[in-house]
Amino acid sequence: MSAQFERSSGVLCHLTSLPGPHGVGGLGAPASDFLDTLAAADQRYWQMLPVGPTRGVHGDSPYASSSAFAGNPLLVSLPALVDRGWLDPLDPPDFPADEVAYDRVRAWTAGALDRAHEGFREAADEADRAAFARFRDETAWLDDFALYAALKEVHDGDPWYDWPRDLRRRDPDALAAAREASADRVEHHAFVQFCFAEQWTALREAAADRGVSLLGDLPIYVGLDSADVWAERDAFRVDADGAPDAVAGVPPNPGDDGQRWGNPLYDWEALATAGFGWWRRRVDQLLDRFDGARLDHFKGFHEYWAIPAEADDAAAGEWVEGPGEALFDALRADQGELPFVAEDLGFLDPGAVGLRERLGVPGMRVPHYADWCEEGHMYQPMHYPRDSAAYTATHDTDTTVGYYRDMDPGHRDCLHYNLGVDGSDVAWSLVDAVWGSNSVLAFTTPQDLLSLGSEARLNTPGTAEGNWRWRFREGALDGVVDRLSRLTDRHVR
Repeated sequence: MSAQFERSSGVLCHLTSLPGPHGVGGLGAPASDFLDTLAAADQRYWQMLPVGPTRGVHGDSPYASSSAFAGNPLLVSLPALVDRGWLDPLDPPDFPADEVAYDRVRAWTAGALDRAHEGFREAADEADRAAFARFRDETAWLDDFALYAALKEVHDGDPWYDWPRDLRRRDPDALAAAREASADRVEHHAFVQFCFAEQWTALREAAADRGVSLLGDLPIYVGLDSADVWAERDAFRVDADGAPDAVAGVPPNPGDDGQRWGNPLYDWEALATAGFGWWRRRVDQLLDRFDGARLDHFKGFHEYWAIPAEADDAAAGEWVEGPGEALFDALRADQGELPFVAEDLGFLDPGAVGLRERLGVPGMRVPHYADWCEEGHMYQPMHYPRDSAAYTATHDTDTTVGYYRDMDPGHRDCLHYNLGVDGSDVAWSLVDAVWGSNSVLAFTTPQDLLSLGSEARLNTPGTAEGNWRWRFREGALDGVVDRLSRLTDRHVR
């Protein structure tokens, strides 16, 4: 019964959405300032989206990363590197304050990180050099990731499965030659991850000092063109050249055609035989960074939708039994209690519900999915069970104001009736309802705290452009801190 969590609340905010002069939110001062805001508002959790490297070809989605282990270079605090003496003072371009212009930010940040690496080589003291060497020696995933990133540059960004045969098949002699030929760039990518790791450690310490826990996000799948699939071929249903036999997605629901995500599926039988080693290492890394995590697409651990690789239609797939409790038994052997929230929205069935309940992790409830005119509907906040995490909105939904504006009048009237409100302050009405629910955890978003409309939506599933860009301006949340603190106190969170 969600024993790992106490009744509390927090804010779901993607790191890139934070304000700052360098075009994108991230570690350092933007994150520290946001922690101050959370602490002042008496919030116990900062929930983030995945923090791995993103790519323009995938719209910079944090759910389409090139690594399940590495950190996103765009999130590295450049001023912190200036403070270390590795980078000259910065004169950033005039980046937009309300959104991330990813292509511009990526190019500018990459140049700054190149200069910081050179500055490190020239000016780092012996302690810093020793720390970097230790990081390279002790970080098991780093060598493969850094070589993958360097080879991506050599091959003009081509996916690894289009590289020459000896590299794609990881011939030892070819890998050794590539490491030697690209040694400088391999070291560079390792250096960037070293900076990310050091700054993340500072963030964890700052959060703990303020009484704020960090809740991460674990996407169930990884991308085909990722360091993970390239380096850990046996964990996935792909052949020696990287061709998958089936890919991930979800089947059609009434009113849609389903979704073909295209991620390679896991070879769960091989993983089980190997003691789920890759997954255990992945969760170890996750819980080194975070105090807990949301498990994306929890249904896939019970059973997953497998679409033949040659099929374009999601309906061509079939349900296949997932790893179930065996995976989580292996994780519990390492971690003890599992501080997870299960993303169980959609495709609810007794098997997945039973697995979640046996694991004792809360599911998710979002009022945007409520039928406000149906008595007792499971997504109405007054009916949320204790073993749930309630959200006013998520990264995949519209903002609450946008949702409300798009409702038909009859449904809107039912919302008014159920919540006892007139809709004039609907975002905060839902914050109040979610905070007042029985759910052990309650979350809202900066967009809902600011009562913003659809123009502030972070992501629209099924669309390829314009997502993950929204940012709020410095000081924007100052005016809501006291209100959120009072509401949190009133609902004993």
